[in-house]
Amino acid sequence: MSATPPTILVADDDRSIRTVLTQALGRSGYQVRSTGTASMLWRWVEEGEGDLVITDVMMPDGNGLDLIPRIRRLRPELRIIVMSAQSTLMTAVKATQRGAFEYLPKPFDLTELLAVVGRALIAPSGEAPPAPVPARDGDEKLPLIGRSAAMQEIYRTIARLTTADLTVMINGESGTGKELVARALHDYGRRRAGPFVAINMAAIPRELIESELFGHERGAFTGATNRAPGRFEQATGGTLFLDEIGDMPSEAQTRLLRVLQEGEFTSVGGRTPIRANVRIIAATHRDLRSAIRQGQFREDLYYRLNVVPIRLPPLRERTEDIPDLARHFLERAREGGLPGKMLDQGAIEALQGHRWPGNVRELENLMHRLAALCPDEVVGGTAVQGELREIDYGGAPERPGEVDVVQEPLARAVERHIRQFLAAHGDAMGPSDIYDRVLAEVERPLIRMTLAATRGNQIKAAAMLGLNRNTLRKKIRDLDIPVIRGVA
Repeated sequence: MSATPPTILVADDDRSIRTVLTQALGRSGYQVRSTGTASMLWRWVEEGEGDLVITDVMMPDGNGLDLIPRIRRLRPELRIIVMSAQSTLMTAVKATQRGAFEYLPKPFDLTELLAVVGRALIAPSGEAPPAPVPARDGDEKLPLIGRSAAMQEIYRTIARLTTADLTVMINGESGTGKELVARALHDYGRRRAGPFVAINMAAIPRELIESELFGHERGAFTGATNRAPGRFEQATGGTLFLDEIGDMPSEAQTRLLRVLQEGEFTSVGGRTPIRANVRIIAATHRDLRSAIRQGQFREDLYYRLNVVPIRLPPLRERTEDIPDLARHFLERAREGGLPGKMLDQGAIEALQGHRWPGNVRELENLMHRLAALCPDEVVGGTAVQGELREIDYGGAPERPGEVDVVQEPLARAVERHIRQFLAAHGDAMGPSDIYDRVLAEVERPLIRMTLAATRGNQIKAAAMLGLNRNTLRKKIRDLDIPVIRGVA
């Protein structure tokens, strides 16, 4: 005689979703009981019904998230899957911290849901729910914006990491929000009561990085008149965010590896080991595997840092998030004292059609410019396209009859140049450096012409390019671009 199939309790106030889930779970061999209320779900749980719960968050008579701790106290072996149309980081974090087995944003993939159900039913039973993290002021102010599938996966990863101290490596292009993700990992994690300390490797002279990280003793070098704690000491009990880790010098890489292996370090000029009580989160825009092949980054350090990898997608890969992001930045501009603005559909379409080389940071800068400079309360597509054209082309011709230097689509011009470059140099280059050399060929004139357009003002140039000022300075140095001295 065959065993009785598991019973799944489904709670959702949307009849169509209940029907879809009942049919899909039934075809997979499960028994299903479905309801549209939280009270009926709780009654079934109290009566000992069900082997697994799938619940929505918002129901007419209660909140599914509030039921989780009650269910876990009464029946700790009963796994709970949360689904919600409120696809935000906070929903994922709250579901995980209150003891849910998994969180799935709506609309969800049925194949994925059935796979989660299968894992939940065979998971070890009797585990204690994770310790709840106390609420913090401003919890409902979302630290990250976006409802795309890529962002949902990032939210779920962050939520899973709130109860662990694992080392994280964040990879993403400049301007994608790597520090925001690092702060979210800290703010909703176990070390939230401790400090969050950030250091950008690309912004510190190579000879000072070890002192910045590990501190120094009095007399350790010329000018060291007093002992100074480094970032590791400043971050004790909290999180140390190592931004642009790919730019860390080899000597500092060796010392960082020893800290990760041994859990202690010594300051520059010091002899007494200091215990390292920090969580490490690293970030980079570089391909570290390529840097390893080129001998620029230690492979053993990479694996120590890359315990949990998080890839932040560029904005061009999640254009469905642009409307929410744009409105968020306009609201922040209004809170900062700029006029309140709204976007019409034409403006949204123009924003979604842009390539966003500077990613979210470029979008934020554009929204602040529009809030400050656009005379209309409702911003239209023409205004957005005009601002984007200023960025892309460096402005319109200044004199009547002057020929615009951009006579064809930018992508086509770049493609033609790369084809010519590869034809001339491809045979002489190894397989590992073509990307960097071709990228430099494109970046060098772009940055040089932008600096010329801003008369050497690096702050304005960085804003136009959608780059961090320190990142621009590093590129100017690495690409050997002449600048006008005396202008910031």
